[in-house]
Amino acid sequence: MEPKLDDWVAFVNALENGKEEINVYMCGKYVKLHDSYISIVEAIKHAAAKLRLKPNIIWCDTEEIERDHVKVAELNNADAVIVLPGFGARGGVEGKIEAIKYVRENNIPFLGICYGMQLAVVEFARNVVGLKGAHTTEVDPNTPYPVIDITPEEKDVEELGGTMILGDRRINIVKGTIAHAIYGTTEIRERHRHRYEVNPKFFDLLREKGLVFSAWRVDVPRVEMIEIPGHYFFVATQFHPEFRSRPLRPHPLFVALLRAAYNRKHGLPSPYSVNTTIYA
Repeated sequence: MEPKLDDWVAFVNALENGKEEINVYMCGKYVKLHDSYISIVEAIKHAAAKLRLKPNIIWCDTEEIERDHVKVAELNNADAVIVLPGFGARGGVEGKIEAIKYVRENNIPFLGICYGMQLAVVEFARNVVGLKGAHTTEVDPNTPYPVIDITPEEKDVEELGGTMILGDRRINIVKGTIAHAIYGTTEIRERHRHRYEVNPKFFDLLREKGLVFSAWRVDVPRVEMIEIPGHYFFVATQFHPEFRSRPLRPHPLFVALLRAAYNRKHGLPSPYSVNTTIYA
């Protein structure tokens, strides 16, 4: 039997012959080792092929932003910005936070993944809520405002290894949110790899100031997605959407990010505007 390769041929043609280049800035602290983020790079390619776009991936070293704050303005050249996953207190954390602040204030389409979501919460707490010194306890155990803290399951764990929250989890999406518009459903499954999360003690305060928690774990009240209404596209996830992306089945979050990037580049309205009365 002859193999049926029509879909694969179409995928390769779409990837190689994108109608327009989109600048996607990848912001993190391991960007000199591109393979550290290979699954995210591939997920961007999957989404770009679907939209017939040509992704131009630009690596943004957040340690360099820490050393020279002027460098954050280079993100003005971005059509989309992804703040990447990571762990620990090694340099680059404050650079990530500065990058998030820049894209939030300049209305640049943004996707934060795992640590990227956690630091987006830190940035919002500091600069919108006004909690000076807010942080994640992973970096600053003595922060006066631990808006990100270790999960209850991990508090007494001494042997780390594979003990973090891993694998598939069922997630509920809040109706009427940007997340709901992207997924088109109210229940999803996504893959995880983390120990820290949004601290429930700050849920009410963060929401009062405009941060939206648009998705939650089904089994426990854990924040899985955040978004900012009124921003062109500001979405972040605790889970790793890149793990579920496939060449012929691109993940909807990466498709949404690139679609928003294309629209903004052409002066079009955001494709994911929602009725903000749901947030009242």
